[in-house]
Amino acid sequence: MSTNLKKTASNAHEQSLPHEEQLKKIGEVRAAISPIPEKLSKFCSDDLISRYLRARNWNVKKATKMLKDSLKWRLEYKPEHICWEDVACEADSGKVYRSTSVDKEGRPVLVMRPSCQNTRSVSGQIKYLVYCMENAILNLPPNQEQMVWLVDFWNFNLTNISVKSAKETAHVLQNHYPERLGVAVLYNPPKFFEQFYKLVKPFLEPKTRKKVKFVYADDENSKKIMEELFDMDQLESAFGGNSSEGFDIQKYAQRMKEDDEKNRSYWEEGNDASVAPSRDGLIHESSESHNNDPTEEEDSENDGRCTPSSSTAEDSQSSTPDADLSVANMSLEDPEHMKA
Repeated sequence: MSTNLKKTASNAHEQSLPHEEQLKKIGEVRAAISPIPEKLSKFCSDDLISRYLRARNWNVKKATKMLKDSLKWRLEYKPEHICWEDVACEADSGKVYRSTSVDKEGRPVLVMRPSCQNTRSVSGQIKYLVYCMENAILNLPPNQEQMVWLVDFWNFNLTNISVKSAKETAHVLQNHYPERLGVAVLYNPPKFFEQFYKLVKPFLEPKTRKKVKFVYADDENSKKIMEELFDMDQLESAFGGNSSEGFDIQKYAQRMKEDDEKNRSYWEEGNDASVAPSRDGLIHESSESHNNDPTEEEDSENDGRCTPSSSTAEDSQSSTPDADLSVANMSLEDPEHMKA
């Protein structure tokens, strides 16, 4: 079994575990989840399995359970099928978007502005968050596997607080995108947010808590944190940087539509048996088309456009028979999941 585990800052602390031992544990997890449905093969690279192991402190049993649950979620939720038309109504306020800049390590930056929340549907909000995560992963450079979140508390007030939304967000990000967060910068949070954070904190993994940084514009130590993370000439002025670049829905929509085309091409590359770059920066053999919805497959062939998906967190149980069959082939009888 070959691997290309990255020696980046994101997993430097994991090197205390000998490389050979890491490979052994990766092999144990791979054996435990086999056979892997063909449509999920791109999600089972050594690097991806390594992230699930790191999220569970290299406990093979816990990592296996976590990965199986995540693979089942992907079969049912179909995050790779979500495209701009599905989530445009969630995006137009600029509440979450991928910045045009990156941090000093080349990590994509997701800007979040809770005060710009424009819908009440938690399932719709989660769907848009998943779209943003998939998009950020699609745009990761080959030597990077993590991203940065910049949470701007501009104009934030008590009406913007939703424990339900926060719990759902934490669940999806921690269980299905482990080790994707490099650092989360909470920029200028109001005093009352500290009480809310105490309510949310128990839902966060210990590793995640350590990645959260409270930053205040009028604090010199905070300024140093931002200067260490970002090139200030590229950072938006809203965060103390020198760039006048901000959120423009028209420009952003065009960027996302172009990325949708890249995403669609990526999933359709399997038909030509070529070798394609995966979303986690590795090279894998392309597999057959991952469109497991015959209707979506037909639409793609007819007009080449990304067609809206009706899948949401609420109707995810109505997955296709093919998806259910694949999930049934995977053993999910492990003991109840325990947090590391």
